[in-house]
Amino acid sequence: MFIITKKVHRGRLTASALLLALTLIAASAGAFLAQDIQAASAPAEPLPDPTGVRSNEDRLEYLQALGWLVVEEPASVEDVLIPETFDASYDDYLTLQSEMGFDLRDYTGKTVKRYTYQVKNYPGLQENIWVSLLIHKKTVIGGEVFCNQGDGFIQSLIYPVKTGQT
Repeated sequence: MFIITKKVHRGRLTASALLLALTLIAASAGAFLAQDIQAASAPAEPLPDPTGVRSNEDRLEYLQALGWLVVEEPASVEDVLIPETFDASYDDYLTLQSEMGFDLRDYTGKTVKRYTYQVKNYPGLQENIWVSLLIHKKTVIGGEVFCNQGDGFIQSLIYPVKTGQT
């Protein structure tokens, strides 16, 4: 049996203990902040029930339940054919839909209605913001919010949460 001893200076021991304590505090703070950021990006409430959306009033109520205020009449109503197979160009769009619990693969080969409304309350932007709902029979099966001006963007139907405010 071997016993190894080492003389530890009191100052080094205190510095090591302080460094360990600061590391634990920083790790805890990082975990807390990561949890806070995740909570801010997740919807505060569950998505509204996508079934039973029959009329324009039902579509407006569905959008309002998500936090969107829109012009009351759709800017366009189109028939859209969901392709039989999705190539790589659909990957980002399918991911966007799946983040909201929609799976367009369930509707391949089907024709659906696309209702597009002008958004009146997008945070920080006033014009050229649109929201579309994809509806098969009486069920919302997908949708997005988008801007087709300038660089444009597309995002989920979930109303954006402003962070950094108290």
